[in-house]
Amino acid sequence: MADEQAVGDPADEPEGGNASWSTVREVALLFLKLGTIAFGGPAAHTAMMRDELVRRRGWVSDERFVDLMGATNLIPGPNSTELAIHLGFDRARRRGLLAAGLCFILPAALIVAALAWAYVTYGTTPAVAGLLYGIVPAVIAIIAHALLGLLGTVIKNVWFALLAVAALAAYLIGINELLVMAAGALLTAAARVFRHRQESAHGMLALPLLGLGSPLLPDPTGGQLAQLFLTMLKIGSVLYGSGYVLLAFLRGDFVERLGWITDPQLIDAVSIGQVTPGPVFTTATFIGYLVAGPIGAFLATVAIFLPSFVFVGLLTKLTDKLRSSAWTSALLDGLNVAALALMAGVSLQLGRTAIVDPLTTAIALATLALLWKTRLNNAWYIAAGAAIGLTHTLLT
Repeated sequence: MADEQAVGDPADEPEGGNASWSTVREVALLFLKLGTIAFGGPAAHTAMMRDELVRRRGWVSDERFVDLMGATNLIPGPNSTELAIHLGFDRARRRGLLAAGLCFILPAALIVAALAWAYVTYGTTPAVAGLLYGIVPAVIAIIAHALLGLLGTVIKNVWFALLAVAALAAYLIGINELLVMAAGALLTAAARVFRHRQESAHGMLALPLLGLGSPLLPDPTGGQLAQLFLTMLKIGSVLYGSGYVLLAFLRGDFVERLGWITDPQLIDAVSIGQVTPGPVFTTATFIGYLVAGPIGAFLATVAIFLPSFVFVGLLTKLTDKLRSSAWTSALLDGLNVAALALMAGVSLQLGRTAIVDPLTTAIALATLALLWKTRLNNAWYIAAGAAIGLTHTLLT
């Protein structure tokens, strides 16, 4: 596929949000594609966005990309979705913000809703193990390529290199990712302040599914729908961290407090969110469907993602200011280093479970080589991995 060229400079767009519709359409189509092929979780989503927007289109620089990546870690919600929203704003202001976010979420929400329908109706879902067998090694290569490309931008000196190694080690031994990012940011800011004072004194898968037969609330009341919406809205407003943190929030509300779903059904919902493309938060779509059918899926999806649009809308006014002073710039540098280390840690963990034999190793290495030597669209690697995985499944 030919390399797309940047159509314009986002700085030329009016601040009031009136980007041209051709630019908005360009943003919408790109994030619709990403939402359809973005398997592998937040680290993979980030890598794919970097490949499309920095490497292939030149819409933003690596420096701007990692600043936005770091800044989205400051707010609750699904970070890769929030990065998509912020990149859309950078390209096409307010219309781009809405277009990027909605188009990135929509494919995953529709796929998860369809799987929820199959789960409720038939007690099973289409097998995905064969697809993932080939797709995930390709995704690992995409993440590795993005990490290598960002190293020169994020690791600016020996201090940042040591900080990255420490952050990666901390993550791999099980320290919470929020603590890793906070420590990276605060240590870098403190070092910057200390250095400034010194300078002054001396002159930065196939799943085990149960099925329901029908939604738990086949004829939900307005109060029950409102409770579903408000519960998902609360989770989207306060949730930091990984899919495991999301699991804890959902279990506390929907299993223990409301009693609307069981533990096995919750595990199935989270599994579906993880093995489908796009944001893991589409787990909410699945749960909404289990509880109240299509209307429940719609309300749950809107509720859990709505805070992200609000937070990013506020964050766009602050991101540039973070670079305007020495200590906030250092804070952002440290956050970026920690975020890159976490991406590396996630890719290592995924790699251990996905690259398990000569064929998956070959898929990963071939994808990495092609990424290095060509500008092929990521969709080709995902499609090739899926085809190899299905063929392997049929022949074994």
